[in-house]
Amino acid sequence: MTMTFTLTPEPEESAREAGRLLFAGPVTFVKGVVAMSGLPPADRLEVCFAGRSNVGKSSLINALTGRKTLARASNTPGRTQEINYFALGESRYLVDLPGYGFAEAPVAIVAKWQALLKQYLSGRPTLRRAFVLIDARHGIKAVDEEILTLLDRSAVTFQAVLTKVDKINRSERAAVIEQVKGALAKHPAAYPEIVVTSSEKGEGIETLRALIATME
Repeated sequence: MTMTFTLTPEPEESAREAGRLLFAGPVTFVKGVVAMSGLPPADRLEVCFAGRSNVGKSSLINALTGRKTLARASNTPGRTQEINYFALGESRYLVDLPGYGFAEAPVAIVAKWQALLKQYLSGRPTLRRAFVLIDARHGIKAVDEEILTLLDRSAVTFQAVLTKVDKINRSERAAVIEQVKGALAKHPAAYPEIVVTSSEKGEGIETLRALIATME
């Protein structure tokens, strides 16, 4: 059966408020992890953010949390080489994964952190969903397919999040959404709703907050 993909609807008022309260509360950096042995206890639900280098992941995390420097944005692709854990109050972990694909880093380091990524995705029982960020200007590319396939194999539900939609016009937006829908249809672990966001304009931020706050 072919999955039908739609855009995530606007959250209901109760979910919107739950998201607002969660992200208005304390958000703290817990630790950067370079090996599975360093992960914090799996004592709460967690969601992770994945995306190729320079997709706008740091900007999105900063927009979600309303904190300008929580996740450090960098113009150097591949700067984030750790799994960074942030606590949302006492109930959630928000996890920032290393950028994948092109990176100005030695091959051995790239291989090491890709291995860590695979271990994390397949071995974290409290991981509820991976949000995979896709640059709206480019759609899903071959480098994205690698992580989507990895998520399929790890049986981790993932949800596509289009970033930087303020950088394209309405017709380009419609075209990229169709491209993403078509690419996602090949992936059994894909969640059937796509979130459209702009960190600069705030589009989709409340929706993402509500999703994270109401996950069980």
